[in-house]
Amino acid sequence: MESTRDIKGRIKSVTNIQQITKAMKMVAAARLRKAEEKANGSLPYAEKIGELLRRASSVTTGFESPLLRNGPVKKVGYLIISADKGLAGAYNSNVMKRTMQEISGKDRSTYCIYMCGKQGRNYLKFRGYDLDSYHFGFSDKPSAQDSIELAKEMIDYFTREEVDEVYIIYTRFITALRQTVEVTKLLPIEDPTQKVEEEQKPAAEEDDFIAQFHRETEEFMKIKEDPYIFMPDAKTVLSKLLPEYVQVQVYNAMLQSAASELGSRMAAMSAATDNATERIADLNLTYNKARQAQVTNEISEIVGGAAALE
Repeated sequence: MESTRDIKGRIKSVTNIQQITKAMKMVAAARLRKAEEKANGSLPYAEKIGELLRRASSVTTGFESPLLRNGPVKKVGYLIISADKGLAGAYNSNVMKRTMQEISGKDRSTYCIYMCGKQGRNYLKFRGYDLDSYHFGFSDKPSAQDSIELAKEMIDYFTREEVDEVYIIYTRFITALRQTVEVTKLLPIEDPTQKVEEEQKPAAEEDDFIAQFHRETEEFMKIKEDPYIFMPDAKTVLSKLLPEYVQVQVYNAMLQSAASELGSRMAAMSAATDNATERIADLNLTYNKARQAQVTNEISEIVGGAAALE
């Protein structure tokens, strides 16, 4: 059995760790509220950009843009958003597992890796993967400027035809205890006009009554919609909106990932604090047993010594 001094030292060590994990939990919880507000606040803007794209494309004919380029896919780029720091539960491992599902078994010449975050870089470097681009320093506090630079880089890769498609791998924030890793197509941008037509087309299995209801609803919405006036013209506005749309998608993914990282870290530190509390209780019980055995042994020695003197 360990000595009481060793057990007291272990209790002190676990107590110190508990204080650290508790402090990290409180910091993550405080920052999570702000990150969640930013992540939720970016959604209306992203939706409005998408609406403007649809409106502008609906009144524009013959519009062409490098960001709408479609063709045979020979090389795919993956923009991966991970964390700069650890101690965030399964956050980083989930992102990298999803990444490995995308690139495993593929020839290295058929894909590019654009990594954000030190943890993801270390994961791939350890497994012998080379990176085509690497960014760090903003995983838990991304700014709009960071997303602008990152989106511009992805657009440059795509317009120079270094890659034929770009996907973004990130973690979507649902709650502090629930996040999901998603893979979203970033480039080329889907034709907004075709997307609207697909959304408006009723399902094949719908009956005549439901199809008629859809048509009447669409006509009513067209009447209710206020007309948009594009200055100087819709094509110019559309050409400006497309890069902005890419930047908004990147920024939204960065904000979602930041909130997910902080949520995972808060949950991990909460579990670590609870485990430390249980461990301290077990060590205190062990210490009391060791102390009791020591006292009993001392009493036995005193009784034995007294009996020997008689």
